[in-house]
Amino acid sequence: MPIPDEMTAWEVAAPGPVEDGPLRRVRRPVPVPGPGEVLVRVLACGVCRTDLHVAEGDLPVHRERVVPGHEIVGEVAAAGRGVTAPRVGERVGVAWLRYTCGRCRFCVRGAENLCPDSRYTGWDADGGYAGYALAPAAHVHPLPAGYDDRDLAPLLCAGIIGHRALQRAALPEGGRLGVYGFGGSAHLAAQVALARGARVHVLTRGERARRLALDLGAASARGVREAPPEPLDAAILFAPVGDLVPVALAALDRGGVLSVAGIHLSDVPPLNYREHLFQERELRSVTSNTRTDARAFLAIARAVRLSVTTTVYPLEEAPRALADLKAGRFAGAAVLVPGA
Repeated sequence: MPIPDEMTAWEVAAPGPVEDGPLRRVRRPVPVPGPGEVLVRVLACGVCRTDLHVAEGDLPVHRERVVPGHEIVGEVAAAGRGVTAPRVGERVGVAWLRYTCGRCRFCVRGAENLCPDSRYTGWDADGGYAGYALAPAAHVHPLPAGYDDRDLAPLLCAGIIGHRALQRAALPEGGRLGVYGFGGSAHLAAQVALARGARVHVLTRGERARRLALDLGAASARGVREAPPEPLDAAILFAPVGDLVPVALAALDRGGVLSVAGIHLSDVPPLNYREHLFQERELRSVTSNTRTDARAFLAIARAVRLSVTTTVYPLEEAPRALADLKAGRFAGAAVLVPGA
């Protein structure tokens, strides 16, 4: 397919509440890949809560007028100098992590997600709310067969981060997992836990999300501040609500771990040591992911057919998709599809 000179894109013109319209639709030149880069024609781009944090200013501005979007499924349209893979025409995924130095003590020990010089798609560099996007060839991912573009998109952040959060939660085999919030990431992580024999209890706002949880096999689905029906061995907090940290910690059994999956969290209220942390309960954060995490999760998606619940929006309706995400108007994940 010929590469056009220009494309439609959505940029964050002025961070602020989505109700005030921080996104602006523009025409931009299609970028040219430099050495080590590929140009990806966007086939689908997931709408992540991190995009909402970028648009609303919860995260500091790293790039003026950035194009959000970091769950990109696309086709390689061109390759820069030195790129031997992926090939032009290959379907690939572009995720949140787009650069690490490879030399610092974190990268060397396999913890590149903690690299001080790390860079991110849709925050440090333009992302997938556009017709085309650039990505370093070393940071794009081959995609599992058997999924269409819109179902693959949420796997590239929601799925990967949910997988890392599940690892950080240290869920024992056959254990009891609590999931707080049940959006794009949570509904995928829950399925991975269920496939491993866990008993999953979902605590979330919204009747639609609770119905989806039960349909996917959760043992229970209750309001986000209710107690689960049994003590938890592990829990993951997906909702960016700091007030829920003591709620989730109090629901843990002895030795349980709470993993906080988001990049942004409202303030956590004071904790009571005996009620929330005593008996070796743990509170852990999750910071981005490594490429190894991404490949491990995509291998799981090849082996275990995940049910991906999506609501599709045309690229032209990106602001509405973000507003609906904020308001919880859909279950699962939203996906932008150019020309839908």
